[in-house]
Amino acid sequence: MAVDSLRPFATDKFINPVAVRLVKYKITPDVLSVLSLLFSFLAGVSFYLAGTNYVSSSSSYWMLLVAGFCVLVNSGLDAFDGAVARIMGVAGKRGDFLDHVIDRYADVFIICGIIFGGLCPWQIGLVAIVGVLLTSYLGTQAQAMGIGRYYGGIMGRADRLVIILAGTFLDFIYILIYHGAASFYGLSFLGWVMVIIAILSHVTALQRIYYIWKAIRAEERNEKSKNTS
Repeated sequence: MAVDSLRPFATDKFINPVAVRLVKYKITPDVLSVLSLLFSFLAGVSFYLAGTNYVSSSSSYWMLLVAGFCVLVNSGLDAFDGAVARIMGVAGKRGDFLDHVIDRYADVFIICGIIFGGLCPWQIGLVAIVGVLLTSYLGTQAQAMGIGRYYGGIMGRADRLVIILAGTFLDFIYILIYHGAASFYGLSFLGWVMVIIAILSHVTALQRIYYIWKAIRAEERNEKSKNTS
């Protein structure tokens, strides 16, 4: 959640001013959401194309740069759609639902592109994607149970995207400098990024489980005290 802690500052200084301009040009939140989904798909395809020829074709290295750019655009559009909805006064359940669905598809596109491209072992990728989806599910499940939406924990979506971007560009820079694929104990930078995501996503899931469990127990105690009074 380190990146999310910067959200208030980024919202005031950058996101809201840009969102005001987008509203001026009549760009709706739904358009931004669909574009963010498109760029996540393009990111996944680019990771796949980069990975399938990671060692044998130098031209494929540039696909890493394309993938990183697409991830960056996806994360930006994801930040702007909510701000535009608030400014236009159209924020509601439908938009919130669409945003969550698109975010989950985006996560799957990006991570599966990395896995299917062979940029990380599929076993690590599988553990990572399960952790990502479980973490997201727990955040919305808390809201569904009446506890309130909870997105706490050590790693949120913004954190994941930032370290994926970092791993992507580090791999690209390494290739440009050393003219070969990066390998540290058998993994590229992106491979180690997926290890980090695999571990921290499950840690975040456990943190959210603990928070939700405590909230449920507190509710039960309150109900019990009301019934006995």
